[in-house]
Order: sequence, then C-alpha cells, then structure tokens
Amino acid sequence: MTTLDNRPNTALLVVDVQQGVVEEAHERDAVVANIAGLVDKARRDRIPVVWVRHSDAQLVKGSEEWEIVPELTPGIGEPVIEKNYGDSFEDTILETVLSGLGVGRLVIVGAESDACIRSTLHGAFVRGYDATLVGDAHTTGDQTAWGAPPPAQVIAHTNLYWTYQTAPGRTAGTVDAAHVDFGRTL
Repeated sequence: MTTLDNRPNTALLVVDVQQGVVEEAHERDAVVANIAGLVDKARRDRIPVVWVRHSDAQLVKGSEEWEIVPELTPGIGEPVIEKNYGDSFEDTILETVLSGLGVGRLVIVGAESDACIRSTLHGAFVRGYDATLVGDAHTTGDQTAWGAPPPAQVIAHTNLYWTYQTAPGRTAGTVDAAHVDFGRTL
C-alpha cells in the first residue's frame, strides 16, 4: 500500500551486520542466523536483497570491523550501500537503487536496534515506503553504561513501538522471521 507510484516490489534490507557492529551484540548468533535464513528465502523467492554498510571514525572503511560478518555474503549483483549516518537513506544511493528495482515495501533487519534500525525505519516510512521490521532479526549492543535500558528491553521496545506505527497510505509492523511473507504486506 506504499505511497510510491509504480513501486509494487518488496526488498530485504540488511542494515549494518558488520563485524565491529554486532561483535558483542545481544543474541548475536541467533540474530545472524535469522538474517541468513531470510536472505536465503529472499533469494529463493527472487526478492532483491540490499545490503547497507556503515562507516565512521570508529568503524573505519576497509577495516576488519567494517566488513560484513562472515556468515553473510552479499550475492553477485546485490547492491551494497555505503552510509555514514544512521538513516540508510541519508546521503546515499539507496533511494535510487530501490526506485530502479521498483521497490515500495521494505523488510528490514540488522543492527543496531536503537540507532540505525530505528533511523532507517523512520527514513523509509516518511519517504513513502511500507516498512516491516523483523522482530527477531535485529539486535543492539549493551549501552547501559550510558543510561540505556538493557539490550533485550531495547529490542522489545523497538518491536512494540514499530508494531503500532501508522500513516496515511503506508503500512508498518513487526513480524518474526518465521512469519515473513515477501509477497504481501502486513
């Protein structure tokens, strides 16, 4: 139900599943396994998989920490979007890539729940995309030393928060990996 004209397709957007981002993330292995399963399913269903990779002063482009985790490998021809801001659309070619693929609905997975995932969800939604968060395929590190809730609570809150997002002409929601249907909206 996207507000974007002539954009009937869905894409899986894999955000910042990089070694330095998820190295110590909450339930890292389970989340990466869920993402890997969704990547496989998207490929089988001929759904575009679009990868996003962050870099900044702490996550230096070209470093080992900057690399996508070894369990996940972008396929030949799958776009890898380089970004420097939380919102994967901000100052990147993501919109151009998605437009070229006719994508109006995104299924979003990755890290970190309370930063780049939330920013990208909102970025997609305000740009007219339908945006589905996969509740058991995103994670975050422990930021309690800086006053944040424990990671499990951050993830649960992000899932709850996104479940109830509404806006004219767009759909949002949260679904578990086992229930992702790339062929329909929520």
